[in-house]
Amino acid sequence: MATTQQMLPTIELGKHQVTRLIIGGNPFSGFSHQNAQLDREMIEYYTMPRLQATLDECWRQGINTVQSRGDRHQMRMFLEYRLRGGQMQWIAQTASEFANIYANIAQIASYEPIAIYHHGTHTDNSWHSGQIDAVADIVKAIKDTGRPAGVGTHIPEVIEYAEEHEWETDFYMGCFYNLARAYKSAPAVERDAYQADQFPAADPERMTAVLRQVPKPCLGFKILAAGRNCADEQTLEATFRYAFDHLKPTDAVVVGMFPKYSNQVAQNAGLVRRILDDPATSTV
Repeated sequence: MATTQQMLPTIELGKHQVTRLIIGGNPFSGFSHQNAQLDREMIEYYTMPRLQATLDECWRQGINTVQSRGDRHQMRMFLEYRLRGGQMQWIAQTASEFANIYANIAQIASYEPIAIYHHGTHTDNSWHSGQIDAVADIVKAIKDTGRPAGVGTHIPEVIEYAEEHEWETDFYMGCFYNLARAYKSAPAVERDAYQADQFPAADPERMTAVLRQVPKPCLGFKILAAGRNCADEQTLEATFRYAFDHLKPTDAVVVGMFPKYSNQVAQNAGLVRRILDDPATSTV
């Protein structure tokens, strides 16, 4: 059995301590943001026993939080994990395919995540359709569950708008790449949604500049451009270093992991541990 590592450095999210590396749940549900073939490979790999084993490995490597969709599949995953004594914390995302988002929030809350946030693609489509203020009401509904409420987005201006209008947000999920330059479907409801994805090299600079100005905790996601910034160990390390150099010390990163071919959990946790222990790492 692998020896449990010391917990990675943490940030505060509500009353909870969350490691600055969080495992993201897109691969768990087969959302690669690359192509349908990889989606299928992820689905076939991530059986329930392997999902449980991955969460166990996260804990062993010093990661204490998972972020994933608040759908029935992921609720079941977390329920089984907790029933057998697992200690990982869950940050839940609302699920776009549910017809009633308020009912979805209530059901998610019954599985006791430490925080809930509104799905980024739905947020962004509300922005493009001129209905962004409706998201503020959803944030209030999340707050009513007694948990920290967040907003996910791929658009930096959405975060600026929410802050300017004093939404009741406790944290933000900010994508390093703007995958929502126009109205788009979520992968959960349209399998060709990836065709609209773009990963311009200039995007992370814009998003991180906004996240640094927000006093609340921010969780940066898709820092690896959905696996595109993983060509070799040097590129991987440079990408992680960029993220931590350009986020606040009170921020964290969310990274999806697919350990079919290598132990990405151990690799990423070890890399983050080394970067955060490095006095040269910026604390902007």
